[in-house]
Amino acid sequence: MNKILVEAFFLLKISRPGLWFATVWLYMMPTAGHTHLFDSWIFWLGLFYVCFPLNLLVYGWNDIVDFEADQGNPRKGNYLFGALADKHSLDRLMPKIIIIQLLSYPIFIYFGGWRLLGLLFFQVLVLYAYNHPTKGLRSKPPFELSCQIGYLLIVPFCVWLHDLPMPGIWTFFYLSLFAFQSHLMGEVMDIEPDQAVGKTTSAVVLGMYYTKILIIVIVAIEIFIIVYIFKDLLFGSMLLAGLLWLVLDLLFVFKTKSYTLFQMKLFGLASNIIAIASMVYVWWSGCLL
Repeated sequence: MNKILVEAFFLLKISRPGLWFATVWLYMMPTAGHTHLFDSWIFWLGLFYVCFPLNLLVYGWNDIVDFEADQGNPRKGNYLFGALADKHSLDRLMPKIIIIQLLSYPIFIYFGGWRLLGLLFFQVLVLYAYNHPTKGLRSKPPFELSCQIGYLLIVPFCVWLHDLPMPGIWTFFYLSLFAFQSHLMGEVMDIEPDQAVGKTTSAVVLGMYYTKILIIVIVAIEIFIIVYIFKDLLFGSMLLAGLLWLVLDLLFVFKTKSYTLFQMKLFGLASNIIAIASMVYVWWSGCLL
């Protein structure tokens, strides 16, 4: 029993619970106002899937191919940013990931139809393009950013599983920017360990200063979309507060200095709190639909 628990907690740590907020946010967004779904067990199973099995697939696969870079990464080794696994454990990880996915897929295909099979296959294809050991886009900037649109597949996954209206093009455009911005923030934190092992990312190429500028520009575009396309001043104000912090961080606070591990954990905790608050508002208001 102890061995099973140890393995379960290891897989949980691999799935990076501190970053689950992104997939939960995307799953909940199309369900805005549909309270009847809370009475459906398939809704809760879908929510569980985007929390654990999906993130285990995404981050576990990435941990396998990024073993060397992760060894020198101070963020690793916790439930917030993921496990710091040894080579032997990672060599045995992929079969477990595959088994968990194969147990999940038939259920969702049964309730969501065969189109979900195509969506799940495309999801794996995006991850393969990102994580290929020698030709993976994860180290071919700026193409590693394009793979972040794979997260957006959670939206049609939820829509088809629960027979909901599909959000419009502006919603997907906003979510794409959100995915790019989130990934770049992670790259900023990983610049030094990535440079140390020769891993090339957009942040490594641009440097911390210009990467932060790019993030600021992306968030500014997000605000424009929320305020002028979706006409939601409250959510736009929340994003504006984030933008002001990013400007202060670049010009006066941290500038181009590296963050300490404590600071990164603090940012991770703050990100979860902000994500929960924005998720509640977006679900309650339906402002992105």
